[in-house]
Amino acid sequence: MSEKVLILGLSKSGIAAAKFAASKGYDVYITESKGVNEAGRLDNPATPQGIKGVNDIREEYRQQVEELKSLGIKIECGLHSEKFISGSSFAVTSPGIPPKSEIFRRLNEKNIKIISEIEFAYLNTKTPFIAITGTNGKTTTTALVSHILSKKFSAPVCGNIGVPPTSLIEENHDFLVCEISSYQAQMTEKFKAKIACWTNFTPDHIDWHGGLENYFNAKAKIFLPPQEPEFAILNAQDTKLKEFSKQCKNVIFFDDGNDCGIKNNSIFYKGEEIISLKDCPLVGHHNYQNIMCGIIIAKLVGMNNSDIREQIMSFRAPEHRLEKVREMDGITFFNDSKATNPEASIVAIDSFNNQNVALILGGRDKNTDLTEMCHSINKHIKTVLLIGEATERFEENLKKNGFSNIIKEHTMEEAIDKAISLKPDVVLLSPACASFDMFKSYEHRGEVFKDYVLSK
Repeated sequence: MSEKVLILGLSKSGIAAAKFAASKGYDVYITESKGVNEAGRLDNPATPQGIKGVNDIREEYRQQVEELKSLGIKIECGLHSEKFISGSSFAVTSPGIPPKSEIFRRLNEKNIKIISEIEFAYLNTKTPFIAITGTNGKTTTTALVSHILSKKFSAPVCGNIGVPPTSLIEENHDFLVCEISSYQAQMTEKFKAKIACWTNFTPDHIDWHGGLENYFNAKAKIFLPPQEPEFAILNAQDTKLKEFSKQCKNVIFFDDGNDCGIKNNSIFYKGEEIISLKDCPLVGHHNYQNIMCGIIIAKLVGMNNSDIREQIMSFRAPEHRLEKVREMDGITFFNDSKATNPEASIVAIDSFNNQNVALILGGRDKNTDLTEMCHSINKHIKTVLLIGEATERFEENLKKNGFSNIIKEHTMEEAIDKAISLKPDVVLLSPACASFDMFKSYEHRGEVFKDYVLSK
């Protein structure tokens, strides 16, 4: 009788894990808490009484589900039934399911081990992982590392960046460059990267983890025994990580005078000049830090300086992360919609010096402290345009911290039009908020911004 594996969530990572597990002879069950509504979309919250069958799922889901069924995979939507849960050897969870959830409680009561899809992939491949984590910058760094390494190696991106590693492990690669969120890191026990990089640490996802220290400890797991990597790359300018480095082995610092840092307007590694800042395609000190991470990793796997420099120069930033959209009539437009918290927006704001910047802020408020962001706005921003549910609290905090050049608009398009009329050097969308008051996602918000700017 085949070993039973339970997949939590009909997500991209869940589907990939299910397919891989089935290919290895497991008896695979997928349980999805959300029901399916009349439009064929997964409902939230789940309503077991309103479960729709496979024939009601919209076409893209129907095709996926039919393929899964053809592989012998069992699927339920709208509940986590005892039939699906009982007898499972282990469960593979989607990253969005919180540890406090009912399904976690039930699985823990039955002593059914829960692991992340990343852990599942690691346990089933000999391809070494390069792990990238951090509150901000991890997606750009992951994409950059993969791009640099592609000159000499097969090193695709995977993990939280949107490509499940279980979809790659049957292929022939030299490395898997894996973005790891705190959610994913928390659900690992044996995952052991060859190289692990921690870009920075600032408050985020506190509710999900049940506290700031829990959030930190989730990420720290992949740097400490028994999961410690061969090399740990840490931010020398982050006081929390600098202190944490004392617990790690084989640490290499970035933004540091000895290991990898900036000197004479160039980035150096171990005393060797790698690239001039003027040749870096990414804007701002935080992006120079991302480049340093890429340089260190490339040097650790044996790449030469000229190849590293060439690859950095040909790299383009991922969408929605301080992405240059266009220049028009002397105005440069940047889309930083991925900045869903004040700390991420500070990074973008601090990237502009001695320029007239119109900043579009706002969205669904996360109710985090705004003091530091207000200080950065005072230093670098000429005008703030506020949109969304957070408008009143943001306006109150800006004024309390001495910034009064504030304009309130109702829509993204109105904010862009008003910003253009001010004739600034830069129009920057960096909302410091979630997007769900006005948009489906931060990607949707960024697309609306870009489409309207490009239509002008």
